[in-house]
Amino acid sequence: MSDKSAPKPLNLMEYHRPKRIKLTEARIPPLSAESRRCLKNLAAYRPRKPRFPYPRERSAAVLVALFVGRLGDLYVLLNRRSSTLRSYAGDTSLPGGKVDPEDRTIEDTARREAFEEIGLPRNKLKVPLLCVLSPFLATNQLIVTPVVVLILDNTLRPILNASEVASLFSHPLASFLSSSPPFPSESELVEVPYHTTSDGAYPGPNGKMFPTRAHRFLTGREAGGIKPVFGLTAAIMIKAASIAHAPRLPEFEVSPPGAQSPEARIAWAVYSNPDFRDAYAREGVHVSWNTVARVAGVKDAKEDIRHGQTKSFHRDNNRRRMLRSKL
Repeated sequence: MSDKSAPKPLNLMEYHRPKRIKLTEARIPPLSAESRRCLKNLAAYRPRKPRFPYPRERSAAVLVALFVGRLGDLYVLLNRRSSTLRSYAGDTSLPGGKVDPEDRTIEDTARREAFEEIGLPRNKLKVPLLCVLSPFLATNQLIVTPVVVLILDNTLRPILNASEVASLFSHPLASFLSSSPPFPSESELVEVPYHTTSDGAYPGPNGKMFPTRAHRFLTGREAGGIKPVFGLTAAIMIKAASIAHAPRLPEFEVSPPGAQSPEARIAWAVYSNPDFRDAYAREGVHVSWNTVARVAGVKDAKEDIRHGQTKSFHRDNNRRRMLRSKL
């Protein structure tokens, strides 16, 4: 018998979307024609519905908070994480964090975290939702879903939580599609390329190594101790900018040839990492491991009805146990 008190898996499609964003009543500069097109593109975007549920305790969200600059262009709020944090100290990031028990949706998580970190009001009239992007897999094996909003009141002032955020700054949204710096006059950008990449690889399904690519964008504030936008944050911003400025494409190759899709990479993590299996068990969430294996690209997975796992999953776990026993 299932535990009715167990939290339900997140349904990323259940979020508030205003029928119309009232820009005429907004306290913002006049929008450029390009910014209007960007907002329409973002508001029209719909993420693909997940093909299997994600465990709440392995889920997180970040808020992509856009605002209108004085010339009518779109900017995103970024923050410098506190140097006292245990993870990613001093990094440039988006406000966000893990799902809390009281969060009803992933949008709730993103808004709550932004309120706690930078004091952004949860008011959905002043800060309406534009869209929710498809999730990404973080290096700490959290499934991170970006939530994109628009700040309609430029008189709002941030209230930083010093224990989590050291400073707050902005960056042009369109610049995440460019190889050229948005601030060419900045002296610290002269000798160092604005956009660079670093490639790596990780072991994936079927004994194959899959390539990865991390992007890095300078902020123009490196002389003041601000780190570049890198890794997951850069990937999220490239995706958001690509949706907003469609059909414009990035001036660089986003993923290396042969890379897994974000969805397949999440599925492989869920399939191969025991932490996910344990999370599902604690939350009482049923998962079709055949579906997970299929999305991950596992070729020889067969459902083991007795254990609710896949045979190849058990083989991988047995290999891990044997290796541990030899150490």
